[in-house]
Amino acid sequence: MWRCPLGLLLLLLLNGHVALGAQKGRGRRELAPGLHLRGIRDAGGRYCQEQDLCCRGRADDCALPYLGTICYCDLFCNRTVSDCCPDFWDFCLGVPPPFPPIQGCMHGGRIYPVLGTYWDNCNRWWQAGNHSAFWGMTLDEGIRYRLGTIRPSSSVMNMHEIYTVLNPGEALPTAFEASEKWPNLIHEPLDQGNCAGSWAFSTAAVASDRVSIHSLGHMTPVLSPQNLLSCNTHHQQGCRGGRLDGAWWFLRRRGVVSDHCYPFSGRERDKAGPAPPCMMHSRAMGRGKRQATAHCPNGHVNNNNIYQVTPAYRLGSNDTEIMKELMENGPVQALMEVHEDFFLYKGGIYSHTPVNLGRPERYRRHGTHSVKITGWGEETRPDGRKLKYWTAANSWGPAWGERGHFRIVRGVNECDIESFVLGVWGRVGMEDMGHH
Repeated sequence: MWRCPLGLLLLLLLNGHVALGAQKGRGRRELAPGLHLRGIRDAGGRYCQEQDLCCRGRADDCALPYLGTICYCDLFCNRTVSDCCPDFWDFCLGVPPPFPPIQGCMHGGRIYPVLGTYWDNCNRWWQAGNHSAFWGMTLDEGIRYRLGTIRPSSSVMNMHEIYTVLNPGEALPTAFEASEKWPNLIHEPLDQGNCAGSWAFSTAAVASDRVSIHSLGHMTPVLSPQNLLSCNTHHQQGCRGGRLDGAWWFLRRRGVVSDHCYPFSGRERDKAGPAPPCMMHSRAMGRGKRQATAHCPNGHVNNNNIYQVTPAYRLGSNDTEIMKELMENGPVQALMEVHEDFFLYKGGIYSHTPVNLGRPERYRRHGTHSVKITGWGEETRPDGRKLKYWTAANSWGPAWGERGHFRIVRGVNECDIESFVLGVWGRVGMEDMGHH
């Protein structure tokens, strides 16, 4: 059965070298290489459906003009993937195509692909591309294994917001990046792999930066997501999802060690056996501080310092309040809804393009994720209008997006990114300022 991968299929694997199923004496039937070099260009097109054409077996007459060449609506085309008409799978087989519907946007009844920028006709300001980590994964699997933040309960969503007020005459800069204000204290994104643990990765990422900033650089840990995944088990599900409020409770009450001390075990999806047991515990030392009661799971590391935070607080969802908090106290954590096109993000200023509106629900699924917002900026469009954006770190490794980061439209609650934003203070005492 065909499944719908997140990345565009590597049609080039066949690219003229092998025509699967072709027998001696038969000519190869393929689309001209230029047409499928970057994936079928108009995957949203209707060919078989318009002609009501679906043939059994191999029927070379079962063909239609297609972008200067021909495509087929017979079962034989299914063997090469390269010469089926774009809607063959949907219309003739009733299954999802082995590549996602075209990533582009509609203007005047025409779909403009993502392979170019169409300043006048298209409302897209970002580029899509292949991301090898997602090859062969269905959209369902991407949502199940690459996200992993459970939407907060209504009581947590109603958490009291801390309002920040700009002083009279105070103006925020048009651009800001945490790594420029606090060099060497803002950590690079980690990779959660196929562990649905963004709840632990984004929490550890924000806490790492804030402990570093609030200790004035005396402590610069990369905190351990695995410590949270394995030990924060009350109402949490490790690599099958978790809640942000539970993660921050654990960091405040129990604390975690560094990623170096307790490295990520990188559990793959559907791996047999139970989740890895908790290998790090802590005990109270007085004045709210805690110390580890076990050696580092990484036997080569001796430093098992426990890092803690104060209670997390929620910011107002006005972008200027989030900006002021970010600029004064460091990166913040944000919830966001991830749609099918976000997996293919390669660069630029992302906004969700509902190209799959009107298609079956399986193409339009989305899930909740959490990320670290690190800054903001704005870009001037050719028509002179300004496009405001956030910069944020994801947890899908450095090969995704802009070196593991992305930009997303700011000020309009794009993908709910401004709806639930949290800050926290690193728990730093005078004694912590004396040693690294």
